[in-house]
Amino acid sequence: MSIKTFKHVDYLWDEQTAQKLKGDEVALLLYRSNLLGSDLRITNYGGGNTSCKTMEKDPLSGESTEVMWIKGSGGDIGTLTRSGLAGLYVERLRHLEKVYKGIDFEDEMVGLFNHCIFDLDSKAPSIDTPLHGFLPFKHIDHLHPDAAIAIAAAKDGREITEKLFQGKIGWVDWQRPGFDLGLQLRSCLEENPEIKGIMLGSHGLFTWGDTAHECYINSLEVIETCAEYLSQNYGKNRPVFGGQKIKALTKEERIKRSAKLAPILRGFCSSEKPMVGHFSDDERVLEFINSEDLERLAPLGTSCPDHFLRTKIQPLILHLEKDENLDNQEDIKDKLQSQFEEYRKMYEDYYESCKHENSPAMRDANPVIILYPGVGMFSFAKNKQTARVAAEFYTNAINVMKGAEAVSEYTALPKQEAFDIEYWLLEEAKLQRMPKPKALSGRVALITGSGGGIGKAIAEKFIEEGACVLLNDVNPERLENTKNEFEERYGSDVVRSVVLDVTKESDIQQAFSLLSQEFGGVDIVVNNAGLSISKTIEDHSQEDWDLLYDVLAKGQFFVTQEAIQLLKAQNRGGDIINVVSKNALVSGPNNAGYGSAKAAQLHLSRLNAAELGKDKIRVNVVNPDAVISNSNIWTGGWAEGRAKAYGIKVEELPEFYAQRTLLGEMILPEDIANACFIFVGGLMDKSTGNVLNVDGGVASAFVR
Repeated sequence: MSIKTFKHVDYLWDEQTAQKLKGDEVALLLYRSNLLGSDLRITNYGGGNTSCKTMEKDPLSGESTEVMWIKGSGGDIGTLTRSGLAGLYVERLRHLEKVYKGIDFEDEMVGLFNHCIFDLDSKAPSIDTPLHGFLPFKHIDHLHPDAAIAIAAAKDGREITEKLFQGKIGWVDWQRPGFDLGLQLRSCLEENPEIKGIMLGSHGLFTWGDTAHECYINSLEVIETCAEYLSQNYGKNRPVFGGQKIKALTKEERIKRSAKLAPILRGFCSSEKPMVGHFSDDERVLEFINSEDLERLAPLGTSCPDHFLRTKIQPLILHLEKDENLDNQEDIKDKLQSQFEEYRKMYEDYYESCKHENSPAMRDANPVIILYPGVGMFSFAKNKQTARVAAEFYTNAINVMKGAEAVSEYTALPKQEAFDIEYWLLEEAKLQRMPKPKALSGRVALITGSGGGIGKAIAEKFIEEGACVLLNDVNPERLENTKNEFEERYGSDVVRSVVLDVTKESDIQQAFSLLSQEFGGVDIVVNNAGLSISKTIEDHSQEDWDLLYDVLAKGQFFVTQEAIQLLKAQNRGGDIINVVSKNALVSGPNNAGYGSAKAAQLHLSRLNAAELGKDKIRVNVVNPDAVISNSNIWTGGWAEGRAKAYGIKVEELPEFYAQRTLLGEMILPEDIANACFIFVGGLMDKSTGNVLNVDGGVASAFVR
């Protein structure tokens, strides 16, 4: 087989891989789907659908029956596996036409799809199921390519499609996906039996083939034709997006400004529930937001339903100068307050003017996409992945607008159609079925010294409870290992990392700047970084003393100082947890430097709690003791020093520490992580200035 070459899409089909799957049409469907879904130019995350039809043995009759395998509800073709497919009897699905009562009863049909299930392990069938079921082809792709949607969303889209493909691609006007649209696709094919695909107005593209490879090639060829046509027309009749209106700032300045502004925007966008941010200054974004046409096109909204559902009715365009002074946070908040109020009013008016008698209650009125001319695009959503994907979808929408404007005039979904998708009762039912958010969903945390030991355990606990975490450590190698481990287990969206020495002001500033760039701000700061030196008073050097106080007391102070700038910018309160020690309360031998530095940390926590309460910033303390497992505290001679102080051998320390406690228990890093979670998990929101001992019970360390 000869390898195809394309200019605008990538041919990824590997014949050796395909040969290994020969004879398994479902495996080939998955292979094709994953290839198509790997390219955001072809379809978005979660967008589009793919299917194949096979002959299977009916487990009830033993006879051969046709089965359609199709991406199930909520899936993504780029990551699709067998468990994400729905398998349905084709004949039963088509028989549903006999009970179909018309377009006003679309939603009733979705429940009937379950009566067509062949594979009892099926994913729930999606609303796209009849669109594939009423077409006779063995392999079918329904994709959302930017180039095709640009033509589908153009004012003259039907005429362009006819001219470009010489009648080989059919056309069906915009209609919300459902049973009737499936019947319309069938009718289009019956009226035009020679077509090799169908363009859906404002929506996307259907293509097909007798084999998985034929279907794949057909899809790429149609997309390539659309993309080449657009390419030839960019700038032909008028400059792209009407030409440049303003010049973008330098990359360095864009990043700098995004870090300063993101926490303020996050605060506004989190007025109803906590949101996580994402920033993009992609060249495609900058071309759009810096253009003459921005103010005309952006309020129109998107055309493709998948784009719209992810990005809302329209973006918020910030009316801030690109060189606006962002250092005065209160002044910036005052300027943005009215802009957010205006956006929320627009959304409320949209809801009120379009709602039906049975529409769900109005959802969050804050924007998802925020455009800052000269700087970039911010997106805010319930978690990092959703925020990132929203930015990707809006970038696709920009591509669509660019293409449509190059060959005709861009048209968006009518407001009522957009509303009927956003507040579709089936969509609402899907939202209601989603798992309850985890305790730390929408929250962002920084735990100092989280490359290993206690800090790593805290980061792990917070991620498992839904938080995004900025890992950091003074040891680059240890940090990189932990980052790789966490990305493999939890995905790359929730984890970022930076080398951080808490004694260096530049490192601290860089860490919080990265938090703003990557997640929009911070909610939880855990001062955990530490070290230990156990020496007699006579043996303690000035260097020992300074190091202990620099890392423990000063490090905690300056990390907290930087953190509260972001917390106050967000105006949403927050949590600071200081991991101190039993030694802050207990006097012991060979411990003057470490113990007094820990005592300074403890009282500093009280002082911070007293000062920051008015800003709803809680400051609490967790006091561990003898956390030996995987902790750096036992390096550098500390274990030897403690063993000497107690007159025992180093290897006897774990049992010695356990037996001196009231509970007789060894303390593990996860015990400290659980204690930290207690303060931030939602049940202690009215608690500040507290000390929680996690030491197995050391009576001399009782606070009262």
